[in-house]
Amino acid sequence: MERLRRVVTDGGLETDLIYHHGVDLPYFAAFPLVETVEGRELLTAYYDDYAAIAEWAGASLMLESPTWRASGDWGALLGYSAAALARANEAAITMLAGLRDRYAVPEILIGGSIGPRGDGYRPDYVANPDAAADYHRPQLEAFARAGADLATAYTMTHVEEAIGIVRAARDTGIPVAISFTVETDGRLPSGDLLGHAISAVDAAAPPDHYLINCAHPTHVEAALAEPGPWRDRIEGLRCNASTKSHAELDEATELDDGDPAQLASDQDRLRPQLPNLSIIGGCCGTDARHVASLWHAARPTPV
Repeated sequence: MERLRRVVTDGGLETDLIYHHGVDLPYFAAFPLVETVEGRELLTAYYDDYAAIAEWAGASLMLESPTWRASGDWGALLGYSAAALARANEAAITMLAGLRDRYAVPEILIGGSIGPRGDGYRPDYVANPDAAADYHRPQLEAFARAGADLATAYTMTHVEEAIGIVRAARDTGIPVAISFTVETDGRLPSGDLLGHAISAVDAAAPPDHYLINCAHPTHVEAALAEPGPWRDRIEGLRCNASTKSHAELDEATELDDGDPAQLASDQDRLRPQLPNLSIIGGCCGTDARHVASLWHAARPTPV
């Protein structure tokens, strides 16, 4: 897959839906919305805001599926069989593909979003690469059948799971990116340095590119303190609005959406260290206001 350039993607879908739209998302799972007319209308309105930012910026748009929780263990908690889960993953990609003609954007990419098998904030579950590949393969196969342009595994906490996902994606034939998350000290929840994690995955099963998500830019700044060519492999940032730690966010009962302008200022400081940064969106606590600010849009889209 060719290196991406200037790509707008969305913000914190789940926190936006929960706190701004009053949507109940058991287990933080948004993918069931694809199965109802009302849910698809809500998702379409959500993606409309980010398409407007891409149009303003003259940038490409990455529409990423609401499937971060649409894998076997999480689907089972919601009563989904393997077949029903496969249909939901395919339907999510099909829905996004149907939006392509809706937006006046030079290029629209359809991305399949994958989440960790365990909890992205509590990295208790550790899989070996073979087990991770077996677990994530059905979701990747569903994305490929539906015609997704790529898959991205978000909020990865361990090297081993990342390696397994890449191996499964290569078996499936779909381009894949790995997005690690980091704690306030810049290390992965597993304790690994970000540079070590990227180098280890590249040595075993290199993805097409990397991102960092679900961490504030000040936490990412700590992760980038270690120099090395591994930084060149990072092509995307999807940062949190809040400076709080994962543990603090896990206990929070109210949304901490920070300051969009300050978020953009903090993230701009990272650009000299990320020469290939091209994919910019948000994560927990962010919405279209934050992403517009990150792109320095003249008129940030209201929620």
